[in-house]
Amino acid sequence: MDVELYDFHLPEELIAQTPLSDRSSSKLLLVNKETGQTDHRHFSDIVDYLQPGDTLVLNDTRVIPARLFGTKEDTGAKAEVLLLKNLGEDRWEALVKPGKKLKTGAVIIFGDELRAVVEGESDMGGRTLKFSYEGIFNEILDRLGNMPLPPYIKEALDDRERYQTVYARHEGSAAAPTAGLHFTEELLGQLQDKGVNIAYITLHVGLGTFRPMSVDKVEEHVMHSEYFMLSRETAELLNAAKARGSRIVAVGTTSCRTLETVGRQYAGGPLQECSGWTDIFIYPGYRFNVVDALITNFHLPKSTLVMLVSALAGREAILAAYAEAIEEQYRFFSFGDAMFIY
Repeated sequence: MDVELYDFHLPEELIAQTPLSDRSSSKLLLVNKETGQTDHRHFSDIVDYLQPGDTLVLNDTRVIPARLFGTKEDTGAKAEVLLLKNLGEDRWEALVKPGKKLKTGAVIIFGDELRAVVEGESDMGGRTLKFSYEGIFNEILDRLGNMPLPPYIKEALDDRERYQTVYARHEGSAAAPTAGLHFTEELLGQLQDKGVNIAYITLHVGLGTFRPMSVDKVEEHVMHSEYFMLSRETAELLNAAKARGSRIVAVGTTSCRTLETVGRQYAGGPLQECSGWTDIFIYPGYRFNVVDALITNFHLPKSTLVMLVSALAGREAILAAYAEAIEEQYRFFSFGDAMFIY
């Protein structure tokens, strides 16, 4: 299957640069996955389209201030680090700039508090860094680090919490699960009052999810692995929903990928508490085992994310819906508007 089948033209002015002041005032494009029929609403109207007994699954990961600016110890040249994955024992998988000058053995210093040694190199510009410091790493990172906003966002974000969901709890992501940015505490309360169950999973988002594909054929792409956790409480909620025939609604592609990973792990039986790494790649032809409906933002052309939503609703329906969203001036990407595939 050609990657080019998932291309479309996106006007640059539709790439959202800043979050809306009211999280739930975003536009909402409804897409019926059976018929392809669409409708236009505001995100706060999601209350009308979720039913009593539905289980809404939210990714409660929390973004860390993963972007660090330092200098190369021997030359004083500027260096930039983006932390992607905690490997344990103060080692991190990271992206670095400038990559050509930060080879194995290079030392990067970040003020007087933190230093890192490049211990190894991996594909696509990745590095393994070993940090040394005195004190508590997360506290140092909170002081020195910056929020890892996507490169297409050019404006500074004054309030870090605007790149966090209101239910973010477990630190570890290099990017926000952005479909969840639309929810407010008030909106979640309205859903619970209606009888919608709220369940939480954790998937720490790495940049591999958002990287453009560098292959011509969809089947040749290899996803980077990301760490997930599913609690016993959530497993019980999901099993109960399936038993009574109610919908499981994933909020964001990260929740969707986690649920489908666990669904494959326990195929033929009830879901159980578990954790681990997932590199699941969902594209058309995939059969969904757990997820019935999906709330998501609008994604990059030729990305793994637009392929995932195409797997749920069909490529032609999704590309038609995207064309409609562009015509109606929907905002795209992290701080953009939302789609509900049901």
